[in-house]
Parts: sequence; C-alpha cells; structure tokens
Amino acid sequence: MPTTVTYDALLGLAERALIAHGYSALAAAPIARTITQCERDGTRSHGLLRLPGYIEAVRSGWADGTVLPRVTARSPSMLVVDAGNGFTHLALAQSECEVAGMAMDTGTAVLLIGNAHHGAALWPDIEGLAREGFVAMTCVNSRARLTGWGGSKAVFGTNASAFACPRAGGDPVVWDQSTSLMSQGDVLLAAREGRAIPEGVGVDRQGQPTTDPKAVLEGGALLPFGGHKGASIAFAVEILAAALTGAPFGFESPAKGNLPSKCGQFLLVIDPRRAGAEVGSRVEGLVAAVRGTGSPHTPGSRRYERRRKSQAEGIPLGEDALANLEKLAAGPSAASA
Repeated sequence: MPTTVTYDALLGLAERALIAHGYSALAAAPIARTITQCERDGTRSHGLLRLPGYIEAVRSGWADGTVLPRVTARSPSMLVVDAGNGFTHLALAQSECEVAGMAMDTGTAVLLIGNAHHGAALWPDIEGLAREGFVAMTCVNSRARLTGWGGSKAVFGTNASAFACPRAGGDPVVWDQSTSLMSQGDVLLAAREGRAIPEGVGVDRQGQPTTDPKAVLEGGALLPFGGHKGASIAFAVEILAAALTGAPFGFESPAKGNLPSKCGQFLLVIDPRRAGAEVGSRVEGLVAAVRGTGSPHTPGSRRYERRRKSQAEGIPLGEDALANLEKLAAGPSAASA
C-alpha cells in the first residue's frame, strides 16, 4: 500500500541515512535536500532511487563524504573550487552566495567545480537563484553513457544541463534535461520496475537497437536526442564541465557500477539588473505567448503542479520504500538486517 510523508520527515530520514553511512552533517544536508525535492516534485528517477548509490560511494571509498571543498582560484567574476573527491552539492552550497555577489558586482559570474561527484537533478541547484532575480545555467558531465552521432559505443556522459530565469507573475521558468533521449535515471527506474524503454532510446553492447533497459545499462549506450544536435550539446558540456574544471571527460571517467560519476560542474549566473533588463516581465509575456498557442506547459510547469499536490497531500511513497529508508537511517547494521 502506498503511503505519504511530509517533506520535513523525508528530508530528515534522508539526512540521517547519509550521516549514518559516513557523511558529515555538512555534506549530507544539500544531497538530502536535492533527493527530497526530487521526490516531492515527482522526479522519482533522481530521488530516493539515487540514495543507495550515494551511500555506497562513500562506504566503498569511491567518494569522500566528509571533505571540505577548497577554493583554488578567485577573480572578480570567477570562482574555481576543488571538491576534494567529494560532491558538487556541498561545493555549490558553500559558494553560491559569493558567486551571486560576484554577479551583482560585475553582471556575470562563473563557478567551476572539479574533482567532484554528482548523481542527481540539476534544477535544485539553480531554482533558488532565479527566485532571487538571477538568470542561471549549469551543466555537469558524467562517465560515458552516450554515443556520438551515428556511433554505437558510449563516448560522452549523458551530460545534463539546466536553465532558470525569474518570472514576474509566478514561479521561475526552469528546465533540466540530459542530452540523451531518455535520462540514465529513467532507464534505471525502468530496469528496476521491469519495464521496456521506448524504441530509439539506446543500444546494447553490440551496438544494436534495444528496448531492454538492462541491455543499455550493462555495456550498452544511450542515444543523443535530436541526433547530431544532442551530440553537439553533449560535446559542449564536456568542454564546460570537464575541460574547464580538470575533470575527466566521459570516456576517461572510470566506471563504478551505478555510483555517482567523477565529474565537474559549470555554473553561469547573470544579474539582468546590471543590464537594466526587466527579464521577469519579459518572461511573463513569453509565457503568455506560448500558452496563447494552445500549449498548456512551460518549462517546469508540471513539476510545480506535482509540488503543489505533494505539499497539500504529502509525498507519496511505497511502504517498502519507506521501510528501506528507515532501515538506512537506522545505520549499517539495520540496513543489512
């Protein structure tokens, strides 16, 4: 039977689970927040599904759950951070205010995070900036899971990017998408639930088209959306998130099951007020024009609908999912029982 939990209860359990398995409270907080926000907003592929990978990453020594990020370079409009084999979430949380201040001073600011791991959604990283009036874009690379255009073997990461901008009459416009036709998380979810994936999403280890998610995950590869267009964007993300940060390219990044990839993250923050631009009202006009064509959706609108439903009714979880989370939160001995 499905059950529901409050946001605060789920956040508390996720934090406790991470801390019980080797994370510092400081590092656990932003990761737990992202996982909980994804569950609240219906992005199950990047919610609790990712928690075991985060736990195993630290338990196995693949990642460091206690290290503090270190600033390695600073200029008036750029901050470079070494995450110390930790997670981009903490590096971003500790740098966001400084980067926003740089954008307010100079009009634009860039944050480069290297020597890091990331395995979750990107929109939680930038929605808050848009609510403060900034325009923001971020991207992260990952180990090779995506073919080049016309290729049959993985060479790029799924290389997600996200964009957020303020809106005068409502919630910010925010999108978050991978460069693959279907995200790695959705393929993982399909495999766990025993569902086929749509045709055209991926290939098996022989480079042959398949609808079996396990064949894609076990030596196969995902295909880029839009053919050469998606592959070109994946290439650009490799430059922004890996070449600029010193992180490995997708094809260089060592595979470690479904643990969070070694990666880099690029963040661009723009303060439109420095240009005298009324972005919020302009965006409102664009939203009205889109809806005037008969389209009921703008980027992020369905996520906000699910958020409002969860806030009113609670976050839906299966009983097994809740029981497993409570075991993880109780510590390693309970989790293995």
